[in-house]
Amino acid sequence: MRNIDQISITDAFLGYCGPETDPRLKTILERLVVHLHGFIRETKLTHAEWRRALELLTAAGKITDHERNEFVLFSDVLGVSSLVDMVNSLPGATPASVLGPFHILGAPEIPFGGDFIRDNQGEAVVFSGTVRSVSGEPLAASMEIWQTADNGLYSNQDASQRDYNLRGRLACRDDGRYLFSTIRPAPYTVPDDGPVGELLRSTGRTPWRPSHIHFIISAPGFRTLVTEIFPSDDPYIEVDAVFGVRTALCVNYESSESRQELPAELQIRDTLPTPYSRVEFDFVLAPEPKE
Repeated sequence: MRNIDQISITDAFLGYCGPETDPRLKTILERLVVHLHGFIRETKLTHAEWRRALELLTAAGKITDHERNEFVLFSDVLGVSSLVDMVNSLPGATPASVLGPFHILGAPEIPFGGDFIRDNQGEAVVFSGTVRSVSGEPLAASMEIWQTADNGLYSNQDASQRDYNLRGRLACRDDGRYLFSTIRPAPYTVPDDGPVGELLRSTGRTPWRPSHIHFIISAPGFRTLVTEIFPSDDPYIEVDAVFGVRTALCVNYESSESRQELPAELQIRDTLPTPYSRVEFDFVLAPEPKE
């Protein structure tokens, strides 16, 4: 070890992994360190740059709590979250997209045709569609939904919103159908008052995200899908700060003034504000991989 140098240090680390190391963990650590050491050699990273990176990570730790995760946000704006989604997406299934730092557990259940609008301001939207398998089988899936209010803030960012505003869990029917009413969420900027904001400003990047609604969809025997749905006409669709947009996740919001064409099961069918928009989108789940 006394003769270690900037090349042999990589092999030295790789040799530290003992025979009891989990094979997958060993593979991940080996590839991580090979690329990380290579990056340091390639860029000739200085002490000042190394310290600055550690300062950013330390600041991310200090700002992270149960309502905001700066490490997730770093992963998002660096494209890591979306790349993991892409690597793990399967042909024929709905593409995955980022979970984001504002998901919280415990959202209340709403019935089929339930309403999120309540006292929220903004354009009314009726979402409907089917959840099915890649082979076309309808799935009685569970669906978790969350979004921003018209001011571009999630309920856990905004003390003026009630708990779990614009969040809920919905059970699809046996035929895979889902239906709910909500408002069109506003575009918003990712939090830029912390170290992620420093990174964005130093690289001249926008913190804006296009309007979107988050979904987590699960069914027994199938991979849980974490994704987002975007309006195709949003002004920030091409500059999403977290690289979450996929062509297959962009939809048209079809404007309408007639309530008569709405499903009878829609909870607020007779009082839905008009004009409103309709979105029809089918989610496709991939089967769980076999052992």
